[in-house]
Amino acid sequence: MLEQPAFGRRLKRLRRERGLSQATLAGAGMSTGYLSRLESGARNPTDRAVAHLTKQLGVNVAEFEEQQTVSLAQALTIVTSIDSDSGGELLETALAGDDGQDLLLRWQALWLLAQWKRRHGEHASELEYLEELVTLGDEVGLPELRVRALTQLARCLRSSGDIVRAVDIAVTAHRVAGAHELTAQDVVLVLLALVSVETEAGRLPDARAHSDELLALVEGRSDALWAEALWTAAALRVRQGDFESAQTLLDQALNGFQSRENLVLWLRLRVAAARLHLQKVPSEVDVAQRYVEAIECGLPFAGTPALEQELISLKADLAFREGRYMDARAMLGRIDQTGPRMSYRDRMRLDVLENRLRIVEGHEEEGLRGMQNLAQQAHATSNIDLAADIWRIAAETLVEVRNEARGGPKGMGPQS
Repeated sequence: MLEQPAFGRRLKRLRRERGLSQATLAGAGMSTGYLSRLESGARNPTDRAVAHLTKQLGVNVAEFEEQQTVSLAQALTIVTSIDSDSGGELLETALAGDDGQDLLLRWQALWLLAQWKRRHGEHASELEYLEELVTLGDEVGLPELRVRALTQLARCLRSSGDIVRAVDIAVTAHRVAGAHELTAQDVVLVLLALVSVETEAGRLPDARAHSDELLALVEGRSDALWAEALWTAAALRVRQGDFESAQTLLDQALNGFQSRENLVLWLRLRVAAARLHLQKVPSEVDVAQRYVEAIECGLPFAGTPALEQELISLKADLAFREGRYMDARAMLGRIDQTGPRMSYRDRMRLDVLENRLRIVEGHEEEGLRGMQNLAQQAHATSNIDLAADIWRIAAETLVEVRNEARGGPKGMGPQS
């Protein structure tokens, strides 16, 4: 028998397992408001609604009647007692069947699931869990939990390209952390998110002030937070055009942070270093290539789909700069085949490269139109810095192509 709230929990689980939004699942045959009430248990499902949902999900009615076999407490115990990334599905299933009575238990499960989704580049699902996490943090009433949820939500919104909301959320987290005098570690985590989103939004004076506050807090450390702080400050310096200071900060992190502490972060620092050397004028391709080789050596031991795609994207950029356009296009095709699991900026970077390839391959008008659309999209989502980068790259690519056609010097300019 399809009874609430069990039906709603199972419905939400089935939707999330397929990576569907409420609007997509509802389709033309149901309002998203009604679907939301079904998932929350506020409305009982009608036969017509069940028929529509089974068709949309590609399941039979029995899928809604399966019984929960592992409690949330049991799933958390299993997942946290193994050093593996394979427990996310078990935890996701247990969470969907949870009655929500133990708020702290549910908060912990949501936190772990959001991290799991982030590692796999599933930002839409991560965002959904974080939204619930923030609401739950408000209900629990612990400022530490509220700030941590807000901080992660701001980071996820940045990755998704929603910069305006990301800034608002990060500013709120910073204010709450200050009002409750939370630990230095919590404040550092907030500032990492705040500096990043302010940089993306083009609020560079604010980002610089908060970057200085961040660096002061991590002075004397050598852990992952210290390395991330240096990386974040370096990214801001790049946006300000101060490549020398950016490289100094990033080199400190590269030389002082050990892979045994956090191999994924160690690898991502090298992705950032490779991109920094490619953004310089002139580009330092040989240095970037050495970082790519280091990443390839470590990737088998800490590879996630998102990190693997970052490396492919980086190699595509290198191929483009070396004039190996067919190789660059083949690498973009590899990402398209698996579906991009990247941040908004990284996905835009791929689209920019796609349009640069069109321009150098002789489809100038099509490539420039694509660049224009990307810049307008970035501007519309308040990614002001990104929009400016796209316009700059379009102009540089066009100049290079026309220069080469007239027999002038070759060499592509920097990419975002």
